[in-house]
This record gives sequence, C-alpha cells and structure tokens, in this order.
Amino acid sequence: MMSGKQPGKNSVAAVRRNSVSWVMVAAVAVVVVFAGSIFGYVYVQHSAKAEREAAVAEWTPSETNRDPARKIPGVVAQDYEAGKHVTPAQRVNYDASPPYGGPHDGAWASCNGVVYESPVRTENFIHSLEHGAVWITYNPEGVDGAGVAALREKVQGQQYLTMSPYPGLDKPISLQSWGRQLKVERADDPRVDQFIRATRTNQYTHPEVGASCDALGAGQFDPDAPPPFDPNPPGADAVPMAAGNGTGAGQGNWM
Repeated sequence: MMSGKQPGKNSVAAVRRNSVSWVMVAAVAVVVVFAGSIFGYVYVQHSAKAEREAAVAEWTPSETNRDPARKIPGVVAQDYEAGKHVTPAQRVNYDASPPYGGPHDGAWASCNGVVYESPVRTENFIHSLEHGAVWITYNPEGVDGAGVAALREKVQGQQYLTMSPYPGLDKPISLQSWGRQLKVERADDPRVDQFIRATRTNQYTHPEVGASCDALGAGQFDPDAPPPFDPNPPGADAVPMAAGNGTGAGQGNWM
C-alpha cells in the first residue's frame, strides 16, 4: 500500500531551510563587516583630527603656553632690547648670521607675504621681526628649486611672513623671529611649520604687537626695489649690538 508520503520532500525542505539560513548568515556577516569598516574609518578620521588639533595646540601661543618655540629641537633664543634704530647708511655688527634681533633700520622690510628673489639689506628685516614677522632665509647654493618652491608656497601672500636668499648661510635654511632662530636642512622639515606657528605674531615674544608689515611708501622701503644685501663684514664703524638711538629720531615716528 501507498503510505501517501512523498519521499524526498522533507530532504528538499531541509536543504531549502539550510540555504536560507546560510544566506541570512552571509547577509549578516556582510552587514557586520560593512559596519565595522564604517566604524573603523570614522575612528581613524576622528583620531587623525584629534592628533592634528593637539599638534596645532602644542605650537600655538596661549596664556599657558607663551613661548612654544622653545620646545622645538634646535631653536635658539636670545633677549634683545627693542626700539634701537640706525640710519639707512649704517650697518650693525650683529651677533648672529642671519641675525634675529638687535638695532635695525627705522624702515621695516615689507613682510606681508613678500618673497624677495634677491638678497635684501639685513637691517630692514630685523625691524620686520620686531613687528612679529617670521623671516625665512635660505642659502641659494644649498637649496634646490623644489626646496625654494616649497618655502615660497608657505610664505607667498601670508601676512607677517617674508623670505629671501641669504648668501653664505651656514645651513641650507634658517628661520628668524624676534629673539628666536631655527636652522634646518630641508624645507619639508616639520619644525618649519612648528616655528612659524609658534612665533609669527606671538604677542608674548615680539615687542611691537599690532605693528604693520606693509611698507610705508616712497622714501621708506620699496619692496619692488629694496636696498641690497651687503656681503662684506660690517667694518669698524658698524653700530654695536648695544647701540642705536632707540627713538627713530630723524626717521619718523614709526613703530
């Protein structure tokens, strides 16, 4: 007699149930992997942002972190008396090369993102540092075209930054702010950006907070025809570091 059961039906149903189960497992696995990937991406992005913000804070001057440049390896620091002016015809017997403080010309070099293609008189740049600028110098024989281009990109069009070649520099690149200096071998050294962030317009380290970086105009400093750099030793008649009239007398009441 026939039992009425159809052999194989249960087996087919079981196979179908197993297939459905595996499809569900696979789908869940895909969702888990996708969710994990999204979480991982968000976590990595958040961590990277947190690291960037921490780095910015580390090198940004604040009431509790007034002179972050001192924490940058290789930075040298020196206190200089401000407001010591010399005439356009005078030179100063500076104590460093490039100098980063001391007596200076009554007219400051334009430091509003100007990139000077030729060396410029040092005494004008030192006044720019007094205003809160960072002056980037490079040895034209020690930095290739790519390095110069990388530095130019950091400076061009940026307020309180300026750049010029400096013949005879003992390192390829040197950065100066008032009373602070850093010398490096390469333009991509991370300390370059750290120094700029730590010293540019740092109200705690430069004397003349709020002073302009724009040239005064005719008869003062012409960024299109700046006074040239003098590679010769200053000479016996050079103004010593402790000198300078300190008032700008005869040169206008400039900051």
